[in-house]
Amino acid sequence: MSVIDLRSDTVTRPTAGMRQAMADAPLGDDVYGEDPSVNRLQLEAARRFGKEAALFMPSGTMANQAAMASLASAGDVILVAEGAHVDVYETGAPWALFGLGVRAIGTGGFFDADDIRRNVTPDEGHFPSTRVVAFENTHNRAGGRIFPLDQLRAAAHEARERGLALHLDGARLWNAVVATGVAAATWAEPFDTISFCLSKGLGAPVGSLVCGSSAQIAKVHRLRKRLGGGMRQAGGLAAAGLYALEHHIDRLAEDHANARRLAEGLASQGFEIERPPETNMVFFRVPDTQAFQSAIKARDLLINPVAEGRFRAVTHLDVDADSIDDALSRIAAAGIR
Repeated sequence: MSVIDLRSDTVTRPTAGMRQAMADAPLGDDVYGEDPSVNRLQLEAARRFGKEAALFMPSGTMANQAAMASLASAGDVILVAEGAHVDVYETGAPWALFGLGVRAIGTGGFFDADDIRRNVTPDEGHFPSTRVVAFENTHNRAGGRIFPLDQLRAAAHEARERGLALHLDGARLWNAVVATGVAAATWAEPFDTISFCLSKGLGAPVGSLVCGSSAQIAKVHRLRKRLGGGMRQAGGLAAAGLYALEHHIDRLAEDHANARRLAEGLASQGFEIERPPETNMVFFRVPDTQAFQSAIKARDLLINPVAEGRFRAVTHLDVDADSIDDALSRIAAAGIR
């Protein structure tokens, strides 16, 4: 019995075509700006997001932190959505590395213009200055949900009216692009900086990018160096990212269809589904976390809990429709509802 891994879309392995592209990639020293594959990836990312420049980063966490730090100074506050990755899953980096405060606003991964108005600190000497609003799209802990475009634009406009900078954690933005048909550049238009991951749904082994103006990316570049993120002959990794952008975006629709297939199957077995999946994540509830996880693991099925009684299953390019049906059979055989 082969393992079916639904823990995350980060568990994917490079396809044969991607491996070949990595092997064939021309190389240079990226710290000197001389790796042609990295340079090509950065130009392509900037083009797709409608920005002047982009910078290849080793990880999504580094991408988010360097981007936000480029927009603020120690003692400033960043407004983020409830449950934001930059707040929950990045080990306190804003405080620990850059002296930035984080304040969560809104509910369910989203916020609106009123939430921003209520949470901007007064422009008075007793208070820290609110400097940045960070959006997350799609939102991980909210269930892979897509930030409604009109609501995003209205909130971004409110932030601009108050002189605030804007960052988009677009780790899974391509899922939103495919699910809605709204172009990446349209989602990115209001923002000073945008990060997105190559190593999640796009299936590359490593890497994220930050996009923005040339001046802003120069600041991010300095922060990448400060964080130890400079890479030398990184062209093999960049080639994987280029291959992902060229071959793995449209196929995200398959992951979304498989998530719906999984949710429907779980519901038919009596599991509580939090909401119909919008992209590639299914959040569902079980009465006994440890018993369920142990039972499915014994059947070579891997799904992670994100809280007591709450599980997250993530579909990706290494899991096809037949694997989803197989996973549902294994869950049924486990006999835990």
